[in-house]
Amino acid sequence: MKKPDIIFQLSMRSVRLNLLRSVLAALGIVIGVVAIASIGMISANMTLSVTEELSATANVLVVSPDAGGGGGGFGMPGGGSGGSSDDEDDYISDDQFDDIRKAAGSSYVYYLYSESDSIETGDSKGRATIYAMDDDAMTEILTLTEGSYPSTTSQVVIGPDLVERYGIVVGSKVTIGDEDDENGQTTVRVTGILEERGMSMDISSDNGIITTEKFFTGRYGGEGEYAQVNVVVDDIDEIDAIAESIDETLNKKDDEVRVEDSSRMLDTISSTLGTITSFALAIAGISLLVAAVSIFNVMMMSVTERVREIGILRSIGTQKGEILRMFIYEAAIIGIVGAGIGAVLSLVIGYVVVFGMVGTTEYFFALDSLANIPEGMIVGALICIISGVYPAWRASNLDPIEALRAE
Repeated sequence: MKKPDIIFQLSMRSVRLNLLRSVLAALGIVIGVVAIASIGMISANMTLSVTEELSATANVLVVSPDAGGGGGGFGMPGGGSGGSSDDEDDYISDDQFDDIRKAAGSSYVYYLYSESDSIETGDSKGRATIYAMDDDAMTEILTLTEGSYPSTTSQVVIGPDLVERYGIVVGSKVTIGDEDDENGQTTVRVTGILEERGMSMDISSDNGIITTEKFFTGRYGGEGEYAQVNVVVDDIDEIDAIAESIDETLNKKDDEVRVEDSSRMLDTISSTLGTITSFALAIAGISLLVAAVSIFNVMMMSVTERVREIGILRSIGTQKGEILRMFIYEAAIIGIVGAGIGAVLSLVIGYVVVFGMVGTTEYFFALDSLANIPEGMIVGALICIISGVYPAWRASNLDPIEALRAE
């Protein structure tokens, strides 16, 4: 039998003889691997979910008034294309809308009113975004799962999140506004439930109430003053050219609007998720630090308890490198076993955590998600091996004569 095999068997024997101590040391690695893998999978699943949702509106440009007042390439909309910006205006005017439509060419362009307001239905109260658009845009952009589009100012359609939150059905009545508001309260009837759209830049209809334009301007005023204009581009390859055309047309003299697409929103969300994930991983890394200290302690105790054994091995010709390797093997065995158990638990615990945090496991088995498991294993095993380097070095450098005298 080859010497390396004997060295490995001695390492296995030591682990078995100190099984409880080894298991407790490996437990820290298990916890660390599970924490790192689970947090990584949550981040990956969130990113994949957001990317999928935003890709549905990847061909949409959102043009909104810029509140920057003319700095940094963006500005407030004024009274028309290329006109001087009015710092008091925070909307897109009819003239600007016409300019956007001309710059967009054959793309479908529609305007959007929006206002946040209190709502009340039955005994439940809350807030929602009230949207309005022209009738043609409503039927073109929004899809109903049941009911019909509003045909009068007293009718609305409502998003699925509000339906779930307040138990609203077709025919339910919703009161918009507070008694103390200058606009008072208005009661409308729900005629339709919207299809879920998920996260999108153009209109967050899942948590919104869609009214007729006449109702909106009658309650909030601001006729012809739009919160944003959305451009649905026919050919996604032309989206950059159309965005540049709109920017040049409206921001020729003063910066009046900002033009955004889903890629910018995705970059922002990805950056935010990355920051949060890094912070969470740093916290998870504390468990690996604790595990490293535990393993270091286990290995140092092992060296202390086996001084005489080391002396005997050295006296019969065992080299320093072999003693070093024997203790490195012990650390590696603890680390690999702990990382392996952590990987298995990561699949189970990670699945539950992802479902609880993200709300779906549709992307759990995607490569970007599962890649976090071997990454966590590698980190855990390396931490364990590194923690065993100094004890192994110390064992290999013990004086054999002094070691043999040890009791």
